[in-house]
Amino acid sequence: MKLLCPNDEFSVCTVSDYSMVDLGAEYCFAGKTPEENSLVCAAEAVPSNVLAREDGWKCLKIAGVLDFGLVGILSKLTGVLANCGIPVFAVSTFMTDYIFVKKENFQKAVSALQQSGYEIIMP
Repeated sequence: MKLLCPNDEFSVCTVSDYSMVDLGAEYCFAGKTPEENSLVCAAEAVPSNVLAREDGWKCLKIAGVLDFGLVGILSKLTGVLANCGIPVFAVSTFMTDYIFVKKENFQKAVSALQQSGYEIIMP
């Protein structure tokens, strides 16, 4: 399996509302619940109405389109990282999954995944 690594550094945030979010940005993941308006975006695209943010995330994107019938893809990837003590933040879209790791753990994550047979594609 191939994993793509965008150059961007990401932020995980909560915002008061989505009125200031750049939905046209290359990467923008929004999730709304009764408790929060969550946002994952490039660090430089965090809107001014942010309530809380956690900066310093790097991304590993599963290349290609994942069929909804596939089982254990995310579990296997995060299991490799968990065995190395690397915390993750995961986001799933209609087409694929994204795994975010803190930038200080990024090289360790890449090495662990490569040793487990994953192909890592850097820009």
